[in-house]
Amino acid sequence: MKTQCLNPYLPLYEHIPDGEPHVFGDRLYVFGSHDLENGNEFCELDYTSWSAPVSDLSDWRCDGVIFRKDQDPFNTSLAPLYAPDVVQGPDGRYYLYYCVKFMDAVCVAVCDEPAGQYTFYGRVHYPDGRLMTENQPYDPSVICTEEGNYLYFGFAPCMINIPRYKDQDLRGGSVVRLMDDMLTVCEGPTVVLPSLNYGKGTTFEGNEYFEAPSVRKIGNLYYLIYSSVNTHQLCYAVSEKPMEGFRFGGVIVSNGDVGYKGRAEADKLMSVGNNHGGLVCVEGQWYIFYHRHTSTNQYNRQGCAERVTILPDGSIPQVTITTSGMNPWPLSGSASYPAVYCCNLTNGHMGALSSLGRTNAQIDFPYMTCERGERFITNIKEGTLIGYKYIRLVETKVVGLVYRGDGEGIFEVRTSLEGGPAAVIPVKASAYWKCNQASAYFTVTDRELYLTYRGSGTVELLTVNLIGRG
Repeated sequence: MKTQCLNPYLPLYEHIPDGEPHVFGDRLYVFGSHDLENGNEFCELDYTSWSAPVSDLSDWRCDGVIFRKDQDPFNTSLAPLYAPDVVQGPDGRYYLYYCVKFMDAVCVAVCDEPAGQYTFYGRVHYPDGRLMTENQPYDPSVICTEEGNYLYFGFAPCMINIPRYKDQDLRGGSVVRLMDDMLTVCEGPTVVLPSLNYGKGTTFEGNEYFEAPSVRKIGNLYYLIYSSVNTHQLCYAVSEKPMEGFRFGGVIVSNGDVGYKGRAEADKLMSVGNNHGGLVCVEGQWYIFYHRHTSTNQYNRQGCAERVTILPDGSIPQVTITTSGMNPWPLSGSASYPAVYCCNLTNGHMGALSSLGRTNAQIDFPYMTCERGERFITNIKEGTLIGYKYIRLVETKVVGLVYRGDGEGIFEVRTSLEGGPAAVIPVKASAYWKCNQASAYFTVTDRELYLTYRGSGTVELLTVNLIGRG
């Protein structure tokens, strides 16, 4: 590593959610949709690819815009481009599969290299030319194996009131087999992951399909990652066959840590909303890519990733969300970190983020924002908890906080969600950024840092300074 990996792993100004990670050659590429920072709509920007050498996942490079909204001849209104995927086809070329908002079709662009300039290729159709439009063809994921070329897709918002889909029979996640032209359906569609209305009595009951399929073949098994009806979870299903027999495997990650070590929905540790991502193996280590939510709505999402383990029986235990992400060891305990690298941010009674933003006091909770190029945590009030993990805190002698606001009180510094504070940092009202700090003693086993605000008023947090013992 040239430097440390963090979550989110891309620069803080970049918002690439729905990340599909793929290794092509000696680089790890991430293809996703593209939110506008402080935006008010999903996926407002064109597709941009980022990549890193497999030998150094801290060294991310922007490969530029690979496909624009105006390159799709059917997208005359320049509607948003939703979650994409890229696969290398049988002919060696790279195929970009994507959907346009409210256009019921899977579109395809093609390029001779993974992150080059893609050109429009066509829309997925049947041999007679009819478009494949069944089962709401959003969120394409594609795989080419010795058994064939398979396209997974589907949108089933059974728990969300979207008038456009109110009267449709949305059965769940689906698959078709494609001819080698990567456009023509030769088998299917077949539903392989049941929606809420069809999950009762199956292994998926309680974790039925919502959206966001992402397929990988690992050994002899097909793994299908998807977002469940709980929206914030990325679950997985497995099968020996690509078009049938999928059974529920478990939850891999929740962007609110719900379910991790039994954590209840009401005790979520972060703003939650939709989730989308995929698995990738880089030099023997598996990772799950997902996204987190910032700002006051669901339209400001940032890509994150965690290290995961696939056990000998093929199962994948749920992982916790972290600040250290793909880093192979805890972060330095002698460094300054922008406060927005927190992996936990809650006032103790978090609601779900609305697509329309906060509209009442019941969902008035702390959040990350950007103003005039500064990114910070705002709306910190009595009882707000801010967490960072994992960090080598044994290296830390002093904890300093850069803050502002009309608040008067303290930040309690803890190394676990329970137990007494290791330090107390005073807070005084200030219209400008100021730094207060306190000495602390940490042991070799302390790797989690939690800040809890106790006091009046509202505080904003810019930086966490960890000053080393050296």
